[in-house]
Amino acid sequence: MARVFCDFRLLLLVAAVVFIYIQIEAENHCTSHMRSLIDQISLQQGRIVALEDERKLRDQECGQMKSRVQDLERKDVRRLIDKVQVPVAAVVIMACNRADYLERTINSVLKYQRDISSRFPLFVSQDGSNSDVKSKALSHDELSYMQHLDFESVQTERPGELIAYYKIARHYKWALGQLFDKHNFSRVIILEDDMEIAPDFFDYFEAMATLLDKDKSIMAVSSWNDNGQRQFVHDPYELYRSDFFPGLGWMLTRSTWDELSPKWPKAYWDDWLRLKENHKGRQFIRPEVCRTYNFGEHGSSLGQFFKQYLEPIKLNEVQVDWKSIDLSYLLEDKYAIHFANNIKKAKPVSGADIVQKAHNIDGDVRIKYKDQWDFENIAQQFGIFQEWKDGVPRAAYKGVVVFRYQTTRRIFLVGPESLKLLQIEDLDS
Repeated sequence: MARVFCDFRLLLLVAAVVFIYIQIEAENHCTSHMRSLIDQISLQQGRIVALEDERKLRDQECGQMKSRVQDLERKDVRRLIDKVQVPVAAVVIMACNRADYLERTINSVLKYQRDISSRFPLFVSQDGSNSDVKSKALSHDELSYMQHLDFESVQTERPGELIAYYKIARHYKWALGQLFDKHNFSRVIILEDDMEIAPDFFDYFEAMATLLDKDKSIMAVSSWNDNGQRQFVHDPYELYRSDFFPGLGWMLTRSTWDELSPKWPKAYWDDWLRLKENHKGRQFIRPEVCRTYNFGEHGSSLGQFFKQYLEPIKLNEVQVDWKSIDLSYLLEDKYAIHFANNIKKAKPVSGADIVQKAHNIDGDVRIKYKDQWDFENIAQQFGIFQEWKDGVPRAAYKGVVVFRYQTTRRIFLVGPESLKLLQIEDLDS
């Protein structure tokens, strides 16, 4: 009996050992399986992180691609707008043989033209074959180059005349013909190769373009005042109508060119434009403070009047917002009334020591002159231009020349027929 009990305990021990072994094996298998699952989960998590990183990278690349597409679309739209946008005016710099002057002028123009080049396309028109001038012009990608080669001999009409004035007239006719007739521009601004421009030069001409189109009694718009020396100007906002063509940075329309081109003169084109038979009672807009500065001491005019009249010119430095200004007072039906009212308010001065008397008066002054000789005498005393062309003093409107004198006071030199032309009655001396 004891033996049987012993065998039974042995069997129990063996069974316990087997059970424990089975449990251990099962536990080991479970642990191994868990580790395998954990490894798989870790692997999947790594893949998820990698996929998330890849998604973020793809999103970033998509964002960059979208930004590039939008940028390209904007550029394409801008280029399309530039192509269809009608320019305000072509700008041409007339050049010949002064390469250093031309470079200075180009740099001055590009300073304000680069950002608005589609509205004011820039050209250089060279008369002749000076290689330095051609190289200077072609070194600037921002402009278009034109070359006028004229091999026809020049026959002057009077002995001693400079051939240069005949060459210049031919060049102007050719260049304007190219821009209006070949390139089909509706307006052209003409500069010379010895000019610098003001900061508001293009804004000024853009505002004037609307006026020029609207009022057919305006023949052209100029950026120049012949009496624009520092001592004679003050207000950068003030504009005037004038019966005298100022030139030196001016704009005309295709219709005016169509009228002028068939009868364009052989020489002295600017003085030709000042003849009454050509401007036919039409006038010119000019500023009080010049929007161009002429630095050309050496040229075809041989420095005539440079030290006295050109070098002291004040170039405007104020950025005038011309688009915000009501310019309707310059229209023909309003301007005569506007100008006459200013003359009426001025205090009369006459007799000897006229400059000193004007100096002692607080406010605007009007001085009557009897004839051209009298005007020249008074103008010489003040130091303004004395010159007349075809019965019209420089800068005059209805025979009246106006300029500032030392302060903000204006001096009105009033001609013998001026009050009648301005319909001013009952005015003291």
